[in-house]
Amino acid sequence: MPASAANRRRARPYTELQIFNRFAFLIVLRYPAEPAVPDRRALRERLHGVRDRFAAESGVEASTALAAHLSEVLAELMPERLGLYWQLRSEFNAASACLGDKSLDDLSLALPFAAKSPTQMHYRDWNRVTPTGRDECGIPSPDGAPVVPDVVLVPCLGYTSSGFRLGYGGGFYDRWLADHPHVTAIGVAWSACEIDEVDLVPQAHDQPLMLIVTERGVVG
Repeated sequence: MPASAANRRRARPYTELQIFNRFAFLIVLRYPAEPAVPDRRALRERLHGVRDRFAAESGVEASTALAAHLSEVLAELMPERLGLYWQLRSEFNAASACLGDKSLDDLSLALPFAAKSPTQMHYRDWNRVTPTGRDECGIPSPDGAPVVPDVVLVPCLGYTSSGFRLGYGGGFYDRWLADHPHVTAIGVAWSACEIDEVDLVPQAHDQPLMLIVTERGVVG
């Protein structure tokens, strides 16, 4: 091949496709893909199964131990009004445990009321009688006056050792805690539901808990 023809071939400009591919390659090098965020929906499904099995196998013994640890924590905090939650599925029954704790007989109690539209939650004074009404999520809730507890117990489907919790995905507690930063938030969970930090990457709306109480003791 003549030298002039070879030079012309070497000097041939890039096609548009080649330019695009080269540019895209440089973009990938400069901005590598972010690590994949764990699927919280799948994590919730797994933890529901873990929690159900744990409660079925260790229910009475674990509940007694958790109630004892919780009583010790509340004795140190000495709340003026305690925000509880109504037990769902295989959650620890914190309301029942507190009602059975004689040291809390004079403590004012409250239960949450969740509204769906707009998504929000507030606490209502609770007279210790089983509620006859329900909130917009179908959870039993009293008809007492709205109140703001200084200490609240927050149910955890899952939790990390750094104090972040995985709930059911509604965002009710996170919104309420963000609006009441002065309130002491205590997580309540079974130890079997502790998860690795990498499996629950905190998001902007996630509110950390002061500590978490399990049947094994206090985390945090």
